[in-house]
Amino acid sequence: MKRINTAIAGFGMSAKTFHMPFLALDPRFRLCKVLERSGETAKQFYPDVVIVHQFEQLLTDDIDLVIITTPNQTHAQLAEQAVRAGKHVIVEKPLAIHAAQAKELAQLAEAHNVMLSVYQNRRWDNGALTVKKLLAEQTLGDIVDYEIRYERYSNKPNAKIWKETGEFGTGLVYDLGVHLIDQVVDLFGIPTALYADVCIQRPDGKTDDNFRITFYYPDKKVVMSATKFAREPAPHIILQGTKGSYIKPTLDNQENLLVSGVKPQDDWNKEPQSQWGLLHTEIDGQIVREQIESVRGNYQGYYDNIYDVLANQAALLVTAEQAVRVLELIEAVYESAREGRKIYL
Repeated sequence: MKRINTAIAGFGMSAKTFHMPFLALDPRFRLCKVLERSGETAKQFYPDVVIVHQFEQLLTDDIDLVIITTPNQTHAQLAEQAVRAGKHVIVEKPLAIHAAQAKELAQLAEAHNVMLSVYQNRRWDNGALTVKKLLAEQTLGDIVDYEIRYERYSNKPNAKIWKETGEFGTGLVYDLGVHLIDQVVDLFGIPTALYADVCIQRPDGKTDDNFRITFYYPDKKVVMSATKFAREPAPHIILQGTKGSYIKPTLDNQENLLVSGVKPQDDWNKEPQSQWGLLHTEIDGQIVREQIESVRGNYQGYYDNIYDVLANQAALLVTAEQAVRVLELIEAVYESAREGRKIYL
């Protein structure tokens, strides 16, 4: 079995919660190095890793794959360094701040014959996977409306100071919005037009903390929203078709479990029935209204694909070119919000 020698830049929430728990349990990957600004915190959790304090120390000959989990503004520069060093690269979303930067990175990775991917783990949320199954089976007929929202409650500034500076590329659109737009494009493709409302709701806030983005397609409308002031959130997913509806009340459970220290193994993220979605439709002439079990969420699926790409020349599921399209849409989102008009694409 080929093993992928892996290094991670950054040891914040992303690395600790979303990357290292999966890599540490996967024998196909060898977690070799972690970049920390100071200290050796990672060794408390992973005693065998080598801690380094300079990014260049991750680019040695013994490393195959570099994962970048540093603040957004550093993504493009560090990814370029790693690509030029001949490393395969995974970048936490977003790939870059501007679409033009991301496009240059995609071209550079192709020129150096290395893999460049973005960590869009939310494609493997249980809600996204269930919607994809319902679409494939045409359970609801032709889709006419889709709403998906990430609603949380936090009336305090983000603990990650770099997310509160007000610098472009640090707000909620560049955080949760990147995930939502990627999910929607994965399901339905590029819209024909969009309209967006992006604002700051916290009185002392400097970065956008609320948005509502509408994508228009010839036959359907998609609404994506997020807020930090939802103590009692609305349904996570509302999917409406010509034959029926699917309503999923809650977000995927993987993040909360990982944050609480649950290891991603065995039956770790089995969803309780209270969180299943409601399906109300017509099947073979009979009206059906019942809770249905979600397709199991599976963030490991992202790394399964990465391994298959690097070891077996499989097709990459989350590509840099897709990230470019997402960033182009985000730039149109801000244009729409700034000018208060629908943008035709």
